[in-house]
Amino acid sequence: MPFLQVRGLAKHFGGVQALKGVDLDIAAGEVHGLVGANGAGKSTLIRLLAGLYQPDAGSIMVDGKPVTIVDPEHASEIGLNFIHQDLNLVPKFNAIENMTLGLPKASRFGLITWGPVRRQVEEVARRLGVDFPLDIPVETLSVANQWLISIGRALVRRARLIAMDEPTASLSAEEAGRLFQIIRELSSDGIAILYVSHRLDEIMDLCDRVTVFKDGVRVLRTDRAAMTKGGLVRAIVGCDVAAASSAGAPDHGGPVVLETRHLGRGIIVRDVSLQLHAGEVLGLAGLVGAGRSELVRLIFGADRADTGTILLDGAPWRPAGPHDAFARGIGFIPEERRSQGLVLQKDVSFNINLADLRPLRYAAPIPLISLSRAARRAKEVAHQLQIKTPRVTTPVIELSGGNQQKVVIGKWLTRHLRVLILDEPSRGVDVGARAEIHRIIKELAAGGVGVIVISSEVEELPDLCNRVLVMVEGRVAGELTGREITKEAILQLSYAHGQGATTKP
Repeated sequence: MPFLQVRGLAKHFGGVQALKGVDLDIAAGEVHGLVGANGAGKSTLIRLLAGLYQPDAGSIMVDGKPVTIVDPEHASEIGLNFIHQDLNLVPKFNAIENMTLGLPKASRFGLITWGPVRRQVEEVARRLGVDFPLDIPVETLSVANQWLISIGRALVRRARLIAMDEPTASLSAEEAGRLFQIIRELSSDGIAILYVSHRLDEIMDLCDRVTVFKDGVRVLRTDRAAMTKGGLVRAIVGCDVAAASSAGAPDHGGPVVLETRHLGRGIIVRDVSLQLHAGEVLGLAGLVGAGRSELVRLIFGADRADTGTILLDGAPWRPAGPHDAFARGIGFIPEERRSQGLVLQKDVSFNINLADLRPLRYAAPIPLISLSRAARRAKEVAHQLQIKTPRVTTPVIELSGGNQQKVVIGKWLTRHLRVLILDEPSRGVDVGARAEIHRIIKELAAGGVGVIVISSEVEELPDLCNRVLVMVEGRVAGELTGREITKEAILQLSYAHGQGATTKP
């Protein structure tokens, strides 16, 4: 009998069916791969198993007995533990504190007795081959060692199943090899592993069985003997797809405004060369960990490149920081708009004007802002972008997600803009707001702005972009132009691991 059984599990959000009655069996000691394109339902399943969501239909059984997982603590009590890609460690705490966080501890006179706790953690650390001090803050450790702490946290809780979400996205080949060895040892000890990854070579090497989700439905379940990479790709994409063309980009009419040559940073961005033309919408596609967001952070000066060159209008440029990019007419709308792009408690006018306050001064030498000028400019931008707000003095937190995203875009329209980078501009917005955001992007491009769009929702790229570069493991795997830009072609290139990625301007 499988340790974990899922039968007919379904979940919808606001009328959208994220899972449509899926089944899944995982045996004790099995390494079970879970794959699928972005939005296939993998994360929804994991959150249901973790007790973060409750299913609308279906059942979960552990050791053949039905269970209702009410919250993450309950999931841990029945042996289900989850390591998410962001790891969820407390940076200032050490390994001992992180591994035992939330567990009951013996105390004396109101103080924790750390001796037994340390011995428990040291036993787990020896099992994992930990070679770093357990008393230092985890923020000082490498991502690979933080993964060991996360696995150790699960073992301290006597995990019977550990779900790992994209565990090698930020690891070197050597670090990934060490993780694979630990996974095999855990499996031999009877601990089940649910391994979620876009890297099909890893899936085929590690997993005893693989389940493929597509659009909330299980479309394939196969064991190691019958597993082929081509079969997995066909299940993920939904059809056979010929290798996508990587012919050179057509003439876009505008000059090259931004260029990178062999740009790199560590293992996450490797030897990326691209050109952006004035008036062009250039898409960056790829899977989790492909390096898209990290690449544009280098261009915007939020991070510093280790290798390569950035050129503006053909002249080499090494950004001193975001302020330098900002001064040169480069705007950046981050993926996390609520935490990185907006001051939520402030009003619409404050947020729209935040990027360019100097023209709002009463007098150039005096750093006092005219609120009436700010309100007039905010009203003009709100009208231009059709931002639905009662007034420009309304706090941004009270707006819908789509209108919040328009406010972030509007912030950059107060300046002379030459390049605009948008990271996941349509995430978390409804269909109507998405159409409005696409309209704004196309209007900016028509006005001569070079636009870079990162999107994991590949359906929106064919209608939006002149070209799409698909990134795989930090490199450009191929380029699609015009009618070549299809969902199937993008996915085909996205799963081109180990097939020889190419880069070209």
